[in-house]
Amino acid sequence: MKTILKIIGVIILLIVVYAVIAMLAFGKNYHYEKSMVINAPKEKVWQQMSSMKAFNQWNPWMKLDKTMKITYSGNPGEVGDKYCWDSKNDNAGAGCQEIKELVLNEKQKTEMTFVRPFAGQATSDIILTTEGNATKVTWSMDTEQDPMMKVMRPMMDYQMGKSYEEGLNNLKALVEK
Repeated sequence: MKTILKIIGVIILLIVVYAVIAMLAFGKNYHYEKSMVINAPKEKVWQQMSSMKAFNQWNPWMKLDKTMKITYSGNPGEVGDKYCWDSKNDNAGAGCQEIKELVLNEKQKTEMTFVRPFAGQATSDIILTTEGNATKVTWSMDTEQDPMMKVMRPMMDYQMGKSYEEGLNNLKALVEK
């Protein structure tokens, strides 16, 4: 019994030490990005990302709840184009994403406001660059993290990697068909 209690004590101590180190070592600014080359010209890729409705055709988070309520506002394909989602599922939560900047065939910048399950804000860029006859798509997100979220950063990196990979693969399949 003493051995089991020692093991549990060591595990708890390691978790506490990791949490303290994570809170001190990781900065408050969080950046994640992933890139993929798509075998299509920038203009064809742009058609699938220049509006929120087009973005949601390959957005990996849309599949988290097939019954989530989606509302669109603003003019499609223009600054101010916005969608809001509301899901009873905490994996999808609730919030809004709005286009803040568009550079034709090159860049889309959006701002996300999360309401549920955690309140927060983030910005996201999708940048297109020509690579021969193909297009490199770089998708990034930037946000600030409070100290407790820093503890979860490795898990967040893992989840973001899976989601961005899925989204870029969805976009690739859509554009290359």
